Amino acid sequence: MAADWRTDLVDRLRVLIVKAEPGVVEEAKWRKASNPDGVPTFSCGGLICTVETYKDKVKLTFAKGASLEDPDKLFNASLDAGTRRGLDIFESDELDDDAFIALVREAVALNQA
Repeated sequence: MAADWRTDLVDRLRVLIVKAEPGVVEEAKWRKASNPDGVPTFSCGGLICTVETYKDKVKLTFAKGASLEDPDKLFNASLDAGTRRGLDIFESDELDDDAFIALVREAVALNQA
């Protein structure tokens, strides 16, 4: 993918995830011909989230998102899913860094419970 707002956002999310949990492990999974770089996944005591880029958005999927409180209402996708929850971020969206860090920390705590 050519560098654009999505690349910048993924880089920013990566920094925020590491800030929330310095022990996080990032891996690229699900490599295929149409996506040779694979999907970035972040784990700590279990999968926290995946980060995927689409033409019009960056999508974070929290593996156990349905079990997270999300008091700042960051989740806006996969709201009816039984286990996961998503956060679709479009170019014009503003992300609350502190709320995102808190959500990642909550996901890590759930994995370690």
